[in-house]
Amino acid sequence: MAANHSSLNKFSLAGTLVTLGIVYGDIGTSPLYALKAIVADKIITPDLVLGGVSLVFWTLTLITTIKYLRLALEIDNNGEGGIFALYAMVRRKNLGWLIFLAIVGCATLMADGFLTPSISISSAVEGLTLLNPNINTVPIVIGILIVLFVFQQFGTNVIGKTFGPVMTLWFVVIGIFGLLQIIQYPSVLKALNPYYGIHLLLNYPKGFLILGGVFLCTTGAEALYSDLGHCGKMNIRVSWLFVKTTLILSYFGQAAFLLSTSAGKVWPKDQPLFYLISPEGFLPFTIILASFAAIIASQALITGSYTLINEAMKLRLMPLLKVNYPTQLKGQIYIPFVNWLLLAGCILVVLIFKESSNMEAAYGLTITVNMLMTTTLMIIYYYYNKVKLIYIILFGIVFYIIEGAFFISNIDKFAHGGWFSFCIAAFFIAVMYVQLSARALRTKHIAFVNVNEYKEKLESLINDDSIAKEATNLVFMSMSAKGEMIDSNIIYSIFRKKPKRADVYWFVHMEIVDDPYEKNYSIETIIPQKCFFITVRFGFKVEHKINLVMNHIVQEMVERGEVDNITRYPSLRKYKMPGDFKYYLINSRVSVDDKITPFEQFVIRAYRLIKSISLPPEKDFGLEVSNVVVETVPINIGLQPKDMVKGLHRVK
Repeated sequence: MAANHSSLNKFSLAGTLVTLGIVYGDIGTSPLYALKAIVADKIITPDLVLGGVSLVFWTLTLITTIKYLRLALEIDNNGEGGIFALYAMVRRKNLGWLIFLAIVGCATLMADGFLTPSISISSAVEGLTLLNPNINTVPIVIGILIVLFVFQQFGTNVIGKTFGPVMTLWFVVIGIFGLLQIIQYPSVLKALNPYYGIHLLLNYPKGFLILGGVFLCTTGAEALYSDLGHCGKMNIRVSWLFVKTTLILSYFGQAAFLLSTSAGKVWPKDQPLFYLISPEGFLPFTIILASFAAIIASQALITGSYTLINEAMKLRLMPLLKVNYPTQLKGQIYIPFVNWLLLAGCILVVLIFKESSNMEAAYGLTITVNMLMTTTLMIIYYYYNKVKLIYIILFGIVFYIIEGAFFISNIDKFAHGGWFSFCIAAFFIAVMYVQLSARALRTKHIAFVNVNEYKEKLESLINDDSIAKEATNLVFMSMSAKGEMIDSNIIYSIFRKKPKRADVYWFVHMEIVDDPYEKNYSIETIIPQKCFFITVRFGFKVEHKINLVMNHIVQEMVERGEVDNITRYPSLRKYKMPGDFKYYLINSRVSVDDKITPFEQFVIRAYRLIKSISLPPEKDFGLEVSNVVVETVPINIGLQPKDMVKGLHRVK
């Protein structure tokens, strides 16, 4: 069921604890590397440190707190948040180009999924170099990644219960460590004044590029919105007060340490700043705790990637992949292909960049693009929901300037590693664009006919005993969303390819709707007791199994007297045996010929390649254990039938 607004706004201590474990892993582990990225390979000066930590504070305030916590969380789709939930609410305005905002947003979030586990775990494990400077952390990081991803197939129900307490301990510890440093150097608190951040950007040599490091402090902000349905608005907002306080204490504590111990010195990029504020004797404990926090951050990103891809599949933007449900926990899914792809990508990141300081150069570029997509969709949402134009303009100016500045500063990272995340995002954009284009190409060239014109023929076929009966109930999956119109391919299959006789014909159309948990259906009677058109509407988060849905619908229709589902075979009918069902899936295959454009040829070939890893259609509809026939019908899009025979004539 969809989360209602009362539960969305309900606060509880238990809910807050769960929120700490689910939502804040990414942004909560940013102190491991964010401030270090700002000062790396630079001379430590008050201007640099105070300006850098001031920019961190105001970034967390403006982007994380105001944009996401205050504004974005108010825009929920029946309790769900995230880029697809936002897109689902604005696509109702029939602006076709909006889908590209959602595609880019999804792709850039997936690119983040390849980098967050790598940089978080590497940053945590690199604390071991303070205990043993000669230790090679790469094998340790890869080992942790392998164990983490292998474990996904078993579910995280048991270990997930520890996420909240561990992250709570993590935030308490980093807050205390930071506070101890601030007490020794309290003047660092003057960086709360935005003057220091602005002064750094305007006067420091290449100060604008420092924003690339500053942005790392808020890379997990999108998770606050995406996990709205799991945690609830009030739990996220209340827990953020605690989380933000500890994060600020940690960042300001690191800044105080730099100013009190390293002023005038160049800070090496491979020196783990975060661990140096740990009190003497606590370092081993801090490394272990940081490693667990990094694993939790990675886990949140992994499960978030599953959810994102699953939503994209429901919207037909990604190839259909096998989805497992490893536990009884609501909403927990496991997609094997995505899991192993993420593992391979994360290992590749570690092998290419080796150290977290090198990964920082690749991290952040794609997330700035994601945030710009979210901002654009929010503006469109506000416009169509009658928000005052002056507020929309103010919102757009503020966040386009801020996020645009972050994007431009991050472009400098492209040659230093940003190319990697860009390539990952480009790959997912290409896959989704091919899916979208292929679907449009197929829809454009599939004809629909009025089924009412075939009512007499269907009744004649039902009564023709000379034709062997296919089944009592024959079900065809239709692409048409209109009850009176069905695919011409279905008519071709029933009457021409091989006459298919049945007692009852069902034409079923499945529609993915904007409400994430919607479940409803409607019935149009074509021939009473003999032929029906059913439209099933599922939300983009709902698992669909057509055979179970059909059993439920038919049972309700039997109870209302709309259909007789007792088998028509005399030997079985006297025992009131239920009628059998047979499902036909029409698989339209586009022909490639020299009459179509090069772009259309590319789309067709790319789609076939992508489809080779997809689930068979019967598994997609949940019909793998049913009586199913998949028929392939060619579609020629380069030539129309009349063009093929034009000029053809008989000779003597």
